[in-house]
Amino acid sequence: MEAAADEERPLIPHLLSHDEEGSLYTSDGTVDINNQPALKRNTGKWRACFLILGTEFVECFVFFGVAKNLVTYLTGDLHESNVDAARNVSTWIGTCFITPVIGAFLADTYWGRYWTLVIFLSIYTFGMLTLTVSASHPLLMDSLHNSGIRYVAVYLGLYLVALGEGGIKPCTSALGADQFDGADPVERVTKASFFNWVYRYKKLVGSPLKRVTQVVVAAVRNYNLRLPEDCADLHEVPVTTEQNCKIQHTQQFRFFDKAAIVATSPDEKGPAASKSPWRLCTVSQVEELKMLPRLFPIWASMILFFTVTAQMSSTFIEQGAAMDNRVGLFTVPPASLATFDVLSVMFCIPLYDAVLVPLARRATGKDRGLLQMQRLGVGLALSVAAMVYAALVEARRLALVEARRLALARTGKPMSIMWQAPAFAVLGAGEVFTAVGILEFFYDQSPCGMKSLGTALAQLTIAAGNYLSSAVIGAVAAVTTRGGEAGWIPDDLNEGHLDHFFWLMAALGVVNLLHFLYCSMRYRGNNTTAL
Repeated sequence: MEAAADEERPLIPHLLSHDEEGSLYTSDGTVDINNQPALKRNTGKWRACFLILGTEFVECFVFFGVAKNLVTYLTGDLHESNVDAARNVSTWIGTCFITPVIGAFLADTYWGRYWTLVIFLSIYTFGMLTLTVSASHPLLMDSLHNSGIRYVAVYLGLYLVALGEGGIKPCTSALGADQFDGADPVERVTKASFFNWVYRYKKLVGSPLKRVTQVVVAAVRNYNLRLPEDCADLHEVPVTTEQNCKIQHTQQFRFFDKAAIVATSPDEKGPAASKSPWRLCTVSQVEELKMLPRLFPIWASMILFFTVTAQMSSTFIEQGAAMDNRVGLFTVPPASLATFDVLSVMFCIPLYDAVLVPLARRATGKDRGLLQMQRLGVGLALSVAAMVYAALVEARRLALVEARRLALARTGKPMSIMWQAPAFAVLGAGEVFTAVGILEFFYDQSPCGMKSLGTALAQLTIAAGNYLSSAVIGAVAAVTTRGGEAGWIPDDLNEGHLDHFFWLMAALGVVNLLHFLYCSMRYRGNNTTAL
């Protein structure tokens, strides 16, 4: 028995040659539960990914289940107004996309991904239990409603869930991508691609932000120094110390070039290499910072797209609640219409890859078919089309309601909720072009050392879009309810003009699309040269 056990026991690492050890153990420093080098045959790959995929699936299922039904719960059970409910939903969703910054920092700096995932998953679970209890005992909670305890319980649960999202989203994607160490490079990229495109917040607040901050501080400290006429006199180091990536000098944002001035004053003697990085930076490091403001106009253009998609969890649900939800023998909850968004994405992605890309490749001669800017522009245009359609549907619904009142002196819901389906489907198609396109654009256009930061900024557009949605709804309510008017989004939508709000969003979308087209024509891309 002992001999058999010895045969099963892995060889001691220090008795193996370098090649033998490399073939048995993972090459990225991964250790097992005993803090020993991890064996490849017992570590990672799809066996570990099933658990990670399961966690991500359950988290997404719970999140979207809450997000799509939350506005109905807030208006029905907590008796919030349509305006307050829509704003609160958008603010909560926006917070869910901000907290991953916190989770990524804790995972990369202190706790590691596994413990971060365990801790934040526990917070997430406790938040859902709190939210569930607040809705599970209506008699008890109704008695506590007037005291505000139920209200506190609901929002405590919601924001604990939002905090839990902060550790789950970045860690599951990073862990999933790490499970293929030692695999064939093509296999690793193919299998890990799913995780790599989900919430690239890894090391967001690590070295990239530190490098950016160093440039800003050095430029401010060197404010009184004069820039040399020849950019070759600015500080640069051999390529090997710049992560095999050198960036050519540009004339834009010249102030930041001061961070790369090699001072010659008496108190600054000594070789440039010995200077503090908070006093002297390289040209490539300065150019990394310059790339971020160049990306900002495109980043800002994407915010309104996610402001539009935020309506699928707020005003679209409120509109559906005012429509006839009987479809044959079935009763369709307003939140169920979001299924058409999902179905549209599932249908459009293979259609895009199998049909549109080959056609566009033949027309443009580009490997990717449509250029990144063109993809983003198509998505923005589709978001405008969705808001125009939603406005037309609401205008028609209000006309039918008014006709019933005048002709038959009856009230009711004369328009089927299924008229909303095309709006969800068009926005789903827009997400195929824009939501994935913005990740791809920021990843490609970010400097070599800031890929994670770039894709994290792309994800932050979702948070910014939801916060903007909350702000716009609040501003519309404040302006349209002056003088005692019902406003565009009253509690009884039959008395308001939700169509005007949708037209406003469509108009803002047109202005945003024009701004994007202007910025995209002026954008020249980065000038990174991999060496």
